[in-house]
Amino acid sequence: MPLSAVHPAVSTWFEAAFDAPTDVQLQAWPAIREQRHTLIAAPTGSGKTLAAFLAAIDALVREGLERGLSSETHVLYVSPLKALSNDIQKNLQQPLNGIRDRLLEQGLPDVNISALVRTGDTPSAERERMRREPPHLLVTTPESLYILLTSESGRNMLSSVRTVIVDEIHAMAGNKRGSHLTLSLERLAALCGRPPVRIGLSATQHPIEDMARFLT
Repeated sequence: MPLSAVHPAVSTWFEAAFDAPTDVQLQAWPAIREQRHTLIAAPTGSGKTLAAFLAAIDALVREGLERGLSSETHVLYVSPLKALSNDIQKNLQQPLNGIRDRLLEQGLPDVNISALVRTGDTPSAERERMRREPPHLLVTTPESLYILLTSESGRNMLSSVRTVIVDEIHAMAGNKRGSHLTLSLERLAALCGRPPVRIGLSATQHPIEDMARFLT
């Protein structure tokens, strides 16, 4: 998927922020846009995270412009590293704010895409706010995902998820934590009207087929 395939507000932000898409991004975007489960395996610094998020953000931008965004969670990002979850939420603000600026420059309506973190450290007041106003992008850990799936309010929030991004997937494959996450992903698939597309982010692993089977 070349940049010409995404909304102009998304492509102009990207072109101002980066010299060009990486090979990983160019290979991943078409598969994600076609709603196919996708495993992105590449070294650190290759643009894996943005490869996973940009197609989802583009879809939210288009939906927001066409009919407005409902207060529902559409993208779920799961990381085994709590610190990484906080970093991701901060890093997401750069493209989200930048794309909003480009929409304004192009004379288009504002699309305010929200992203929040839900971990064991999230204050109760923030959790209550999420229940009232679910974020469009939810960043969490495997353990917090399990807890959300055990509560009625959590299931209500997750029932609208369309895309699940699982980061550091190689760190969980083959251990109890990974088995626990696999169960949660199956519960999520059963909860949603349409099973979410799964995107896995992994350091280079061999055999890569094992990582793909674990993801799906």
